[in-house]
Amino acid sequence: MRHSIILAGLVLASLFTSCQDDYLDAPAKSTLEESVIFSDPTLAEGAIDGIKVPFGETNSYRGRYLPYYGLNTDTEWFNAATTIDDKSALTNYTATSTNDQMNTDNNVWAMMYQGIERANLSIRGLRTYGDPKPGTPLGYLLGEALTLRAIYYADLVKTWGDVPFRFEPISTSTLYLPKSPRAEVYKQLLKDLAEAETLVPWPNETAATSSVERINKAFVKAFRARIAMAAAGYQQYPDGIHRSTDPELSVEKMYKLALDESRSVIASGKARLEPTFEGFWKKYNQENLAAGGESLWEIPFGDGRGRMLFTFAVRHTDSDQYHGNGANRGGTAGPLPFVFYDYDKADTRRDVTCVPYKWSKPVNGVAKQELGAIDTWYFGKYRYEWMNRFVTSTNDDGVNKIYMRYAEVLLIAAEAANELEGPAAAAPYLKQVRARAFSAADQSAKVDAYISGLTSKEAMFNAIVDENKYEFTGEMERKQNLIRWNLLGKSMAEAKAKLQNLRDRTGEYADVPTTVYFKYKDDVAGKYPSTILDCYGLNKGETTDPGAGYEKITWVWPNKDNAAKDKSNFLFMGDPDAKQFWPIWKVFIDRSNGQLFNDYGYTN
Repeated sequence: MRHSIILAGLVLASLFTSCQDDYLDAPAKSTLEESVIFSDPTLAEGAIDGIKVPFGETNSYRGRYLPYYGLNTDTEWFNAATTIDDKSALTNYTATSTNDQMNTDNNVWAMMYQGIERANLSIRGLRTYGDPKPGTPLGYLLGEALTLRAIYYADLVKTWGDVPFRFEPISTSTLYLPKSPRAEVYKQLLKDLAEAETLVPWPNETAATSSVERINKAFVKAFRARIAMAAAGYQQYPDGIHRSTDPELSVEKMYKLALDESRSVIASGKARLEPTFEGFWKKYNQENLAAGGESLWEIPFGDGRGRMLFTFAVRHTDSDQYHGNGANRGGTAGPLPFVFYDYDKADTRRDVTCVPYKWSKPVNGVAKQELGAIDTWYFGKYRYEWMNRFVTSTNDDGVNKIYMRYAEVLLIAAEAANELEGPAAAAPYLKQVRARAFSAADQSAKVDAYISGLTSKEAMFNAIVDENKYEFTGEMERKQNLIRWNLLGKSMAEAKAKLQNLRDRTGEYADVPTTVYFKYKDDVAGKYPSTILDCYGLNKGETTDPGAGYEKITWVWPNKDNAAKDKSNFLFMGDPDAKQFWPIWKVFIDRSNGQLFNDYGYTN
């Protein structure tokens, strides 16, 4: 796929030549006839690959959307929280339409619509000239195009709410459009994905579906379930926060759809949880692209494109033995400091998700782990040190974005089953996710007894909310879930209080130690001696000095008495429930011929 997207340029040059200055792309003119492109599977595949190119453009998903959207939540935040600028404004609910990171005509809004226009052209061409039947190469490409278009639209709606939507190529009469009700978008996406299901094979049934960089039936069904849950959920509308008033998007209908789709994926046996949580994330960082495991689909980036580790990895002070990506890579965001202490100590996801150290300035090219401060943690799901490939680009790392994984399918099934059929029906799905997190010795107490105790619908729902937290922190999926559960504002207020309890060592964090002891050991391979931390004092109640051989560091909250620098004050600066969506950027409003405007209290 990495090479296919490059080769797609040959088709793009002929099919997708268009103006990119307007808020929606202008009508495209082709030099190769559509009848030639979309009747030939090889040429048509190049056009479909072209739909994916906007993901990797500089100010699109690669450098603007993925680094900021989804922050801040009750588990994740922008680590430079006390820096008051337009970067932090994107995460602390104070963004404006003139945000200097976003208010450009080549930003992700424009790139999403560019991807949509390319999909619209491809869908029209395949339907008109390709005879795209199930079981045929052109049929598969139509299913892929429908799904890619749905991805762009789903992300537009979750980020901006009501947006212009068009499911045909742009004409002069549709160049400028007003916002459409999101219910209409949701219904079209569900319809499109139902068609796509009939066209794309299960993972590993064809050469194309052997890679997580290509669309497969397991992903389409799972994604359709996710959209159904969002469509039925709470969200902000111009008249307040509520569920959709469209009867076709009722909880009963949408949860039934989501439950059916997720059960279909589960019953297929075509996707699965990896045996261990750490093993899954190591495979991800090693860029294992084989389909049929836990990752259902990934946004594909070339080796010199994409910034997942560049943005979110455990911080590396400079290029070292694990990467050549440059100085201060990773660590832009991280888990909220209390999340580590909220995990059960026996939960194997904790130490994968929450990392208290960064990699030091290298000496002779070799860095070592170095404890920082209790108010700054890093996402351990993204690690240069787990990669097989040595990154040499100074601006990008090329690691894909996991768009959806099988654990979410199980938790959607649990949530929908709990709502429609009760906690007993939900329990097996929740149990699968939780069981992986604990060792065999802990299964009886931490899994079996825990699940058996969830006898009411409310208790099961709360457990599912918690399990989403422990499973997905660092993947920036939490925000949309909190919104659809109508828990965003409440959870953010609770998170801020928890930050301050940890800061002050009160409440549930009274027994968090104020001193951490550490020494160094060799890395597992023995290649880099004395570079790996061995710590005592990170766990609650670990206050006894472990003795000779250990150094120690004070583990107290920095700037506790300086409100302007105390990070606990900066989780959110605006009201999260009043600003669930970003504003439409001014450049697109100004070029919309008077059609676009901002809701939710934003200025134009």
